[in-house]
Amino acid sequence: MARIPGAIVAASGLIGGYGVARFTKKRPLGGIVLAAAGGVAARQWQQAAGGRTAAALSAAYVAAFAGSHPLAKKVGAWPSVLGVSGAVGVASYLLADRRG
Repeated sequence: MARIPGAIVAASGLIGGYGVARFTKKRPLGGIVLAAAGGVAARQWQQAAGGRTAAALSAAYVAAFAGSHPLAKKVGAWPSVLGVSGAVGVASYLLADRRG
């Protein structure tokens, strides 16, 4: 079975977490999706690029989640989520996925 790149897992976690929270109107469910994908991505980052890179990308993942909230007030919710998801995905690819 082919491994899904950490960039896809992380971006999907941010998008999926927001989508689940929005459409179910249950924020904790979105948080579960966000946390589960973040955990899977962090494990893949650690395996591909080591602990320091995994920690940095995990911090970027959390910062993207937190930063999407104030950004959403300026550009809208979906554009914000898609933008930060893309940024985390690119960082993941550059720092970890293309190595592994």
